Amino acid sequence: MKYTEEQIAELGENIIVALKTVYDPEIPVDIYELGLIYDVQISEEGAVKVIMTLTTPNCPVAESLPAEVRQKVTEVEGINEVDLELTFEPAWNKDMMSEEARFELGMF
Repeated sequence: MKYTEEQIAELGENIIVALKTVYDPEIPVDIYELGLIYDVQISEEGAVKVIMTLTTPNCPVAESLPAEVRQKVTEVEGINEVDLELTFEPAWNKDMMSEEARFELGMF
């Protein structure tokens, strides 16, 4: 079954909701608002590619956080495959955080 553009948009919204349940354990803000998710691509067949980063390359959750992201996205109804790419280009910086994240962390 191929998804329509509207269905893909809805899947994208549901993926964002799922990503907002994943937190970096050292920062009380979800990874989406932190700006750790660089891109989410959804195919017409329901395959998803997530490109993400970590706050630092030697982050203590370098193995567990991507695995949690993959699990949360896989649990979204309609998703049948998840490819997760971890990148450090460009390197994450505080400017990538949303206004909501900056407010939450008192960085406004």
